[in-house]
Amino acid sequence: MSNTEPGAPEANTREIASYDDPDAPWNQKFSDAEMANWNDDVISEFRANAGKVSGAYDGATLLLLTTTGARSGKPHVVPLGALYRDDTLYISSFIEDRYPAWYHNVKATPQVAVELGGKSYRATGRALEGADYDEFAAWALANNPLLADYQSKVDRPLPLVVLTLDNEV
Repeated sequence: MSNTEPGAPEANTREIASYDDPDAPWNQKFSDAEMANWNDDVISEFRANAGKVSGAYDGATLLLLTTTGARSGKPHVVPLGALYRDDTLYISSFIEDRYPAWYHNVKATPQVAVELGGKSYRATGRALEGADYDEFAAWALANNPLLADYQSKVDRPLPLVVLTLDNEV
């Protein structure tokens, strides 16, 4: 989304240190119409600029995750922050009242597509559970202050999915 579009958030030029930061993109107020097109605009800009976007996500490393709908069987694309633990790519998100659709979709069909830095990959997503989840979540919360701050404010465990990039397409 460009900063010249009506309702587009201003570029964030400072580090967001708190989930409750009023300048954080997820704490901005948008109309229903703006929200309905939010991902479409980010996806279009991402694809037009080899993975780079402006506005609220300027400078962030995003990826596009394409999942198969758990109920619909249709492809769904969502932009997410690309997070890393050494060479392990993982994703999570801030959804307070329920787990995100992409998380349920990955659990139902782990074969996904990932667009990252202008390249496209076939990939496998693995929703972490049990001891794997506990160990990874402890690390993620110790090393990602925003996830830790978010987790301290919600009752449900973070959705954590590890992505394995299989083949570039």
